[in-house]
Amino acid sequence: MASDVPGTIAESPRWQHRFANYRRAFSLLREAIETSVERPLNQLEQEGVIQRFEYSMELAWKTMKDYLESENVVFGLATPRNVIRKAFESGLVADGQTWMDALDARNKMSHVYAFEDFKVVIADVREKYLHVMGALYEFFLEKVVADGG
Repeated sequence: MASDVPGTIAESPRWQHRFANYRRAFSLLREAIETSVERPLNQLEQEGVIQRFEYSMELAWKTMKDYLESENVVFGLATPRNVIRKAFESGLVADGQTWMDALDARNKMSHVYAFEDFKVVIADVREKYLHVMGALYEFFLEKVVADGG
């Protein structure tokens, strides 16, 4: 059975499984933002960027949570805001306010479907949020490599 073989994904920490999904999601978001720099996006493409941002943020905070739990950090209630706060306190992320702003933008986009709001959030992703999400990506990538994964 594959899960009994040393070095298989079944024995790796939960955060590594979650990071594999975040890694794919972040790469797709980065690709979409790079496209938006090269040329204007049509409305459907902008909606796609927002969707990629939303699920990348979801995977980001859940990866943080799983990692922090593996480091024995205890959460009273593991909400996205609490996880980001703990990630900042522990030094996992450097810019807690930008992460909170990104979370607020993600929450807003989940409930608002105004085309002008999409443009503002896409600009914020390009100018602010992609940077902090990329730093998280690099942190976990280095951890996976260091752990031999």
